[in-house]
Amino acid sequence: MGEYSILVVEDEHTLRRLLEYRLGKQYSVRTAANGDEALDRVAEGIPDLIISDIMMPKMDGFALQASLQEQKNTRAVPFIFLTAKADEHSRLKGMRTGVDDYITKPFDIEQLLSRIERLLERTKIFQTQLDARIGQDFSQKLMPKNLPRVEGYRAFFHNTPREHGGGDLFDWSEAWPGNYLFTIGDVMGKGLQAKFYAFSFLSYVRGTLHAMSRATRSPAELMKRVNQLLMEDQVMEETFASLLLMRWEPSRNLITYSNAGHCRPILVTPERTEVVSESDLILGLDPNADFTDETLELPPNSALIFYTDGLLEQQLRTGEMVGEKGLIGAASSALGRPDPINSVLNSILQKSISPNFEDDILVFWLEREG
Repeated sequence: MGEYSILVVEDEHTLRRLLEYRLGKQYSVRTAANGDEALDRVAEGIPDLIISDIMMPKMDGFALQASLQEQKNTRAVPFIFLTAKADEHSRLKGMRTGVDDYITKPFDIEQLLSRIERLLERTKIFQTQLDARIGQDFSQKLMPKNLPRVEGYRAFFHNTPREHGGGDLFDWSEAWPGNYLFTIGDVMGKGLQAKFYAFSFLSYVRGTLHAMSRATRSPAELMKRVNQLLMEDQVMEETFASLLLMRWEPSRNLITYSNAGHCRPILVTPERTEVVSESDLILGLDPNADFTDETLELPPNSALIFYTDGLLEQQLRTGEMVGEKGLIGAASSALGRPDPINSVLNSILQKSISPNFEDDILVFWLEREG
């Protein structure tokens, strides 16, 4: 069974079985004897390509194609017509209605296979380009266009999505006067589905902040409400996310955060570099989960690093992953550098098997100057 599915619509039993047998060696094939049966098969599952005769009882090929083009979810399915009619009128009618190819009986099966392969490859390229454009659009909406500027502090941000990207998200706002709230998260999954869920999930966080900002400044309380909303929503059912909410009070040099299963922040000081706390339960598992606030005072000439797991999972030439230990080693020498994140990433890549990161990379560096 191939990765692509093909629906063969042909009223001649012998030819239908022959196509099912021959195409079935490379693709997942279903069959129908006429247009009516074909619509039933499509309702069971949309194929990647349809091969259809034109002259059939009950519903002919043109009527089948017209019916599928009326529906949004089947309008773009590639279509090949098989027919014994070699007249130019039928060919032109098929081309005008958006048929992708037209093969006259009798035909060579190798020729048909070649055209199927070419058409599916063209469709795959188009879908890849479309996914990339959609993914890029989502990525731009999930990442900040700038960072807060506060005297006595330096802030750096880096994000490199892998292909279409996954569910990484980052956001910030001045939620209260002189207090900034940062959202750093990772919705489980890869590709466009994770992008979509991350976009929806970020809306929960923003909505919760807007609704509760007057009642509490506790990231843990905000986290609890986000988790409840996530589990109550049927669209986001069985969606799991790690999330870190961090409130920054630069006037007091205080950072208060709540961590729901996300990567643990790393504190970098001139004397030491270390992980600063454990984390609570990931979001989406327990509607009654409780979360805790952690508060620390950021010393002068020190920094906090927040990041997603793509950084930790990069494979090194030793066969091990970077992990927290490797990140601590890379971060310890980056303090005070003009671009500390770039310093960290270069240090890791110098020890990696691959010259590039194999997963989405998101890093936020907040540094208090001396």
